[in-house]
Amino acid sequence: MKIEKREIGHAQGDGPGPTLIVVAGVHGNEPAGILAARRVFARLGRGGIDLAGDLWVFAGNLAALQMGVRYQKKDLNRLWQEDRVTEVKALAKPDPEDRELKELLGAIEGAMGYARGKIFLGDFHTSSAHGIPFVLFGDTLPQRRFVEAFPLPVVMGLEEQVDGVLSSYWTRRGCVTFGCEGGQHDDPGSVDNLEAVLWLAMEQAGLVEKGSTPELGRSRGVLEEKRGDLPPWLEVVSRHAITAKDEFRMEPGFRCLDHAVKGQLLARDRNGEIRAKSDGMVILPLYQGLGDDGFFWGRKVSRARLATSSVLRHMHLDKLLAALPGVTRDVGHPSRFIVDTHVASVYPLDVFHMFGYRKVREDGERLTVERQPG
Repeated sequence: MKIEKREIGHAQGDGPGPTLIVVAGVHGNEPAGILAARRVFARLGRGGIDLAGDLWVFAGNLAALQMGVRYQKKDLNRLWQEDRVTEVKALAKPDPEDRELKELLGAIEGAMGYARGKIFLGDFHTSSAHGIPFVLFGDTLPQRRFVEAFPLPVVMGLEEQVDGVLSSYWTRRGCVTFGCEGGQHDDPGSVDNLEAVLWLAMEQAGLVEKGSTPELGRSRGVLEEKRGDLPPWLEVVSRHAITAKDEFRMEPGFRCLDHAVKGQLLARDRNGEIRAKSDGMVILPLYQGLGDDGFFWGRKVSRARLATSSVLRHMHLDKLLAALPGVTRDVGHPSRFIVDTHVASVYPLDVFHMFGYRKVREDGERLTVERQPG
């Protein structure tokens, strides 16, 4: 894909307002978000739409986009951790993805320097599997409220399954962030989907008034047709991580979000068959050569559970979690608990999920459970 510079476009409103920053093409084989953004900027350029604040769109992995590959040396969407970012800034001879991170970091920080209001950030992707577009986010209450604008399935807990994702980094920097999987890489409909998401994100962020332009109504209609039989809210329960040595092969036919039943064959690797342990949802099955996520496993979340979770969090009752046996708050990280796996086996991790503590990592005989600030 021919892209001459990292900045795909910048539209500035006449008056102050929010800033929406969108990154598209963090993976170089996912150009649909850039094509979608070009459509939006072309429409804005024809006039007739009152814009408040600023819209910026940047290409993510610029060199990989030119080559049409996911990445060259390593996944750019696994590098966004504070210590790693600091290290990259000081590298004398960065590899291709380190260079991309450094330049993209500078571009985003530059856009933030122009901000005249609240800052929102979106990360646009496509997947190797066909299927219905969906929205994902780090589970904070402001981000929950933001993603309610999209008439698509919303997946909680996916961002927290992997370390170093771009949106998570910028949430910690104070932005309201979200991600969108727009469809299959080469499907022209993925461009339509991401264009619609971009229009609705502009509306939800406050760059354009609600219902002020026909593009908003058309965008909502495009996305409402796509959800089909999928539930409006899902949560990720686990990640099936893989390496090249696993010889992992996903069973053909799964959509990027798809129902599965207990006992159903999901994939195979060098150890044999991988079958569903319960009824649930397959999320982002891997049908491409590069990547270390075979698939994610999820389930439906009820509106009642969402409402209960929000009430508990507004009341700050997560402070009571430290009273559970085997649970202590990490003194150096207020948004993290340390859980003794032997003692804590008597109660499920769902207790922590209700309060947004979805980032779970195992370290010997203990777990750390963490949530995004905000």
